[in-house]
Amino acid sequence: VQLQACGGGLVQVGGSLRLSCVIAGDTFDSYVIGWYRQLSGKEREFVASIGWPDTYYEDSVKDRFTISRNDAENTVYLQMNSLKPEDTGVYYCAADRGSTAQAMGLQSRYDIHYWGKGTLVTVSS
Repeated sequence: VQLQACGGGLVQVGGSLRLSCVIAGDTFDSYVIGWYRQLSGKEREFVASIGWPDTYYEDSVKDRFTISRNDAENTVYLQMNSLKPEDTGVYYCAADRGSTAQAMGLQSRYDIHYWGKGTLVTVSS
């Protein structure tokens, strides 16, 4: 399966961005899809995931970010509102044949099988 993330860019503090992840190459609804990010100088970390249609969020984003999926378009979205400078980083989408969104969020990223290339989000103050 192939994943392509896009939608990153430069935004001011408090602004919004919507990231998209298009999945191709296999049955879209076989996968739990997640978003991860790598902040400067830090390890890649979990942000949010979505199953059918359960969702799971990292605590620092759960009141600001919303993950959704459009099965007809094989696309998962990450709507990011109230952005902060500490949200700056490269965002990646990932897919795995997991059981639930929470299970994906709790497992090691090294166990995730499919990754897309990242898209850069920069929040300026």
